[in-house]
Amino acid sequence: MDINANRNLQVVINTSAIDWVDSPQTGVSRKMLERVGDEVAMATSLVKYAPGSAFSRHEHALGEEFLVLEGTFSDEHGDYPAGTYVRNPPGSSHRPFSKDGCTIFVKLRQFTLQDCQRVVIHTKQSAWRPGLVAGLSVLPLHSFEHENVALARWAPGTFFSSHRHWGGEEILVLEGTFADEHGAYPAGTWMRSPHLSQHKPFSEEGCLIYVKVGHL
Repeated sequence: MDINANRNLQVVINTSAIDWVDSPQTGVSRKMLERVGDEVAMATSLVKYAPGSAFSRHEHALGEEFLVLEGTFSDEHGDYPAGTYVRNPPGSSHRPFSKDGCTIFVKLRQFTLQDCQRVVIHTKQSAWRPGLVAGLSVLPLHSFEHENVALARWAPGTFFSSHRHWGGEEILVLEGTFADEHGAYPAGTWMRSPHLSQHKPFSEEGCLIYVKVGHL
């Protein structure tokens, strides 16, 4: 199965406009944003667990990265409430479940084998840093080789200079509306911009985004 598999192409998806699709596990559904492969796949998805649902034990041969968007996600290692960012390195395994239900943004099989650090960050309890322009604040989540992952909060009326994305850029709009000269992107929008793409982003109303750069 190939979904938005060509990473040389720009992709913009308003995830609120696409339907949930049942996974092979009862009570677990997903919105597939990019995918190369079938059930074992390089994938970026939104995944929803109904209350009391669970996924069978599985290994992350090339790693797993997820951000909990709603509810509480759990496995045998702990509970991860909304706002928790987790990286499970290559070779790790777990049996995930959710007692009360949850929604997560998850990326599978996108690590290099050398990126072997497990990361758990409770972003709602973490300290933010000033960004490169007034009105922008940043919470770094992970950095390895050319890849950098962060949350970025844009105060209303924040503007950034035009810039190119060396190694590409990926954004999930979590709150508010993110924008650039090409359009406006409300909460729930997933964007993937290829290597050397360029834009001039801003936010009139303010927003919160997950952003990853350098990995494409």
